[in-house]
Amino acid sequence: MSPRTSAALLCGAVGVLGAYMVVRAIDLFRTGKPTGAALGVGVLLLVGVGGLLVAGEVRFGFGSERLGRRLAGEGEVDNLPGVERTPSGRIPRDVADELFAVRKAEVEAAPQDWRAWFRLASAYGEARDTPRGRRAMRRAISLERADR
Repeated sequence: MSPRTSAALLCGAVGVLGAYMVVRAIDLFRTGKPTGAALGVGVLLLVGVGGLLVAGEVRFGFGSERLGRRLAGEGEVDNLPGVERTPSGRIPRDVADELFAVRKAEVEAAPQDWRAWFRLASAYGEARDTPRGRRAMRRAISLERADR
């Protein structure tokens, strides 16, 4: 199953759950009691916050995919030819650390280049540092958006 298909299925499941929660919130409002109304408001807030979080993640996914396609179209995709990978598909830790140092230097040399930030995000991923990789990718997306 492709990542896009699984994301669509998960979004659909979250949508169904959100709709169910909205129905339950309406039922709580219909009780006519203050506690029911307060709980109904709380449930609606949870649905709203959840929807915003899902929308943000979908936007992030589409943005990072768009940048990857743009780099591929420019012929700048770096798939590290000649580097042996572990059975899980990762590159060895020492190679990942070397790659990270190179990518970090690229960003320091050109801090407004979204391509450098995209490659740094990929290097963070290879170095198994997902939170920093996501921050770097968000920076790349915002720089590319400003560049358009």
